[in-house]
Amino acid sequence: MKRIILPLFIASTLAGCKQEQAEVVQSVDWYKENTVERDERLAQCRANPGELADTPNCVNAEQAASLANTSKRGSLDVQPMTDIKLGR
Repeated sequence: MKRIILPLFIASTLAGCKQEQAEVVQSVDWYKENTVERDERLAQCRANPGELADTPNCVNAEQAASLANTSKRGSLDVQPMTDIKLGR
């Protein structure tokens, strides 16, 4: 009897487990080029920030939106100074 209960318990536990289909992660460059999808993703992320804010697609969409807004403002391309001689 004990030999039957344990396998049945394990089988019923595993039957309840279901793997969710993995979501395709898009890159920042992809979101920069696909503005409609970026806006849709941002709307989803902002509607449920507690659950989605740290997902790769939300982070990439936010970064792409930030880069797109920066380029619209005409920001300066400031390069670091590398040839500084201190103490001379």
